[in-house]
Amino acid sequence: MKSKYVLLASVLLISVATFAQKDQIKAAEKALKGGGSAEAVTILNGAEPLISSASDSEKAQFYFVKGNALLDLANKNVETGKNLLLAASAYQDLLAVEKSSGKDKYTSQATTSIIDIKNKLINSAVADTKNNKQAEGAKKLYDAYLLDNRDTINLYYSASTYVNAKEYDKALKLYNDLKTLNYSGKGINYMADSKVTGQEDLFNTKKEMDLAVKIGTHEKPRSEVIPSKRGEIYKNIALILVQNGKTEEAKKAISDARKANPDDTSLTLTEANLYLETKDFDKYKALITEVLEKNPNDEGLVFNLGVISANAKNAVDAEKYYRRAIEINPKYTDAYINLAALRLEAENDLITEMNKLGTSDKEMKRYAVLKAKREELFKGIIPFLQKAVELEPKNIDVAKTLLNVYSALEMSPEKKALKAKIDALEEKK
Repeated sequence: MKSKYVLLASVLLISVATFAQKDQIKAAEKALKGGGSAEAVTILNGAEPLISSASDSEKAQFYFVKGNALLDLANKNVETGKNLLLAASAYQDLLAVEKSSGKDKYTSQATTSIIDIKNKLINSAVADTKNNKQAEGAKKLYDAYLLDNRDTINLYYSASTYVNAKEYDKALKLYNDLKTLNYSGKGINYMADSKVTGQEDLFNTKKEMDLAVKIGTHEKPRSEVIPSKRGEIYKNIALILVQNGKTEEAKKAISDARKANPDDTSLTLTEANLYLETKDFDKYKALITEVLEKNPNDEGLVFNLGVISANAKNAVDAEKYYRRAIEINPKYTDAYINLAALRLEAENDLITEMNKLGTSDKEMKRYAVLKAKREELFKGIIPFLQKAVELEPKNIDVAKTLLNVYSALEMSPEKKALKAKIDALEEKK
């Protein structure tokens, strides 16, 4: 008889606990409806130790209310990042419970809230990077990826942002994850201008874009090829390994990448750049030759070869590649700008020598020779800068460089006309 009494007491205790949980969930709901999201979280935290013994429907309701309360706190800017993740965790617990029980009372709302949280994390990450909080932004992007690992672009952006934060070991881990996933990021963006806002809108598919144009909400449809990011990923893996003193490991990583992706010329460029970093110029030249044989008319690739050559202090090859890029595409603005910059590097040596000269007859004659060389140098870059300004009339930096050249050569009419254009552009800012 005594044992039966003990069993009955246990049942009564469980029943009392169940009723208490229901009351606490109701109290939390009431607090949340009244705007007391912090109070609701406190109530639910008190009930959580006993939630394992609750029914599936009560568990689902508990996690739903908890997720809503935490999301409300985040929306009120209370420990935003922390509460967004806690809310997402609560919703994920809810989804697991309803999936196990076969019910879906809250599943749809929870799924929508998780998507909302993901977008909020991404927007918060963007704000962090603008405020020079790179590490915080990188973590939020990674958290967004964990909420939806199909959206691999967030893993890529997280790795890149960790690089900007100089947290290279974290970046390396994520880049290796991308490598394992064989992520490339290659695709096509479909865009059209909204007739209502005048802004450029991005569409998921060409079909969606065409439909928007057909019904009249958008105009000027266009597509843009998104190049593969695989080369950049392997390049950054290699550079981090080199920085960590693992040069041979870096070379192997690039070599393996090329074997897996033999048609990706960006990887060949990355390997070339790695050998350039380690001053193996023979290997560098061999790889560059290989790239050119495959893509002789790729202006972007040829331009990149110019940049790599310029970084290697090989001005002759750099100019050759920049001119070749212009030959392929006469509207390649960056090639004109870099040609001018390449020539301007010689000015530093002239200025240094001029500043060291004294006032003797011999030194004054030398000064005159150097001054004439500087003027010829300026005259030589005018066509490049003029063409760049013609192609990109709103590029104030290039326009100001040309203005300085006009000023140095005392080209007053040209200087006056260009100054007026620059002033007009700056007024519009």
